[in-house]
Amino acid sequence: MKLFLAMLQFMTRIPVPESWTKDLDFNRSVEGIIWFPLVGFVVGAVATAVYSAALLWSDIYLASACYVLALALITGAFHLDGLADTCDGIFSARKRERMLEIMRDSRLGTNGGLALIFIILFRVLAVAHLASVSQELTPLLLWAAPIASRALMVVLMYRQPYARESGLGNVFIGKVSGKRTLLTLLLGLVLVTLLGQGQASIAFLLTLLFSYGYQRFIHHRLGGQTGDTLGGGNELFELFFILTLL
Repeated sequence: MKLFLAMLQFMTRIPVPESWTKDLDFNRSVEGIIWFPLVGFVVGAVATAVYSAALLWSDIYLASACYVLALALITGAFHLDGLADTCDGIFSARKRERMLEIMRDSRLGTNGGLALIFIILFRVLAVAHLASVSQELTPLLLWAAPIASRALMVVLMYRQPYARESGLGNVFIGKVSGKRTLLTLLLGLVLVTLLGQGQASIAFLLTLLFSYGYQRFIHHRLGGQTGDTLGGGNELFELFFILTLL
């Protein structure tokens, strides 16, 4: 339970009292990878509740925007920041070392800005379209999306080198065992299936294939993964999961 609370504290802005996790060695964080799907479960529950409440006074477009905004606020835009930094570096047309330097720069570049605009635009439109064709199942499917994306982040950690010399991502990348990887994926699949049934299961498996393709692309460009590429992956996996449901 302490590891779950530590992962919730690390990946979200949900107020977890420091006293609940203060005795936990941060280097043990890799053991908490199996709790990633449950972190997604909590995040998805809050965002879906916001979406359902917004539907009471607005249309599906505003409700969809509220859902996407809720996800950003719950996580403190943690993963969105990773996506922007990744795109700034990867699409800079520079050598590997310079890409990593650009990704570490806190300033937002053109590629990162475009990535944020389009990921938010596509997610709002995808959620709205999903709601227009499957109103009854939409809340459960939206609940499942953050679960799937966080479970699939393990694909970017297992047997992957860390592209930098140091950083937060180094706690997870390359240090996740095969057993923990399998357990994380299975828990994610089970939770997604319980919420969205067979439709969500198929979407999860298709997104799994996409996550492997993303992993290989990043590895080819950077020689490994970073904390930024993990965050970027989470955002892309979440969008891809919803798109496959369409």
